[in-house]
Amino acid sequence: MDLATFNALSPADAAATVRPCADVDSWVDAVVSGRPFACRDKLLLHAMRAAADWTAEDVDAALADHPRIGERAAGDGTAARMSRTEQPTAAEATAARIAEGNAAYEARFGRIFLVRAAGRTAEQILDNLTERLANDPATEALVTAEQLRQIALLRLETIVTESAPAPAAVDPAVTR
Repeated sequence: MDLATFNALSPADAAATVRPCADVDSWVDAVVSGRPFACRDKLLLHAMRAAADWTAEDVDAALADHPRIGERAAGDGTAARMSRTEQPTAAEATAARIAEGNAAYEARFGRIFLVRAAGRTAEQILDNLTERLANDPATEALVTAEQLRQIALLRLETIVTESAPAPAAVDPAVTR
């Protein structure tokens, strides 16, 4: 949808539009209450700033709706559709190693492994997973929150496009 349409939505409809990007109540409320935005860049900057202070609880709540890396999101909701388009297809051996890494990650950190998959190959995701298993819990919490911010902003960019410029007024003297 274009920015003008997003700006004109009711608060409930705007929240429903933003929530699939990151299911963090305070962030959704901040993005919705920041409207109207003069341009898409202002929306994205506002959303980025609102995501800067996500708590561990915010991240955990948002992760409840994310599928494991390597698994296809179920359902027909916007978040599930977005997730299915973001994750690359992996060769069988790579997929098996990602599944093993997911299990190790969950055992170590008590939550699913989250990475911005868009624009990454399955092998790059596996490398990232392997590297992050070496993090201490505090560092990994910060890395996970950053990955969630990146996902949220990429999804918001996908959902809200720049408004089309208004047609220029035609000077009747010029057309005669």
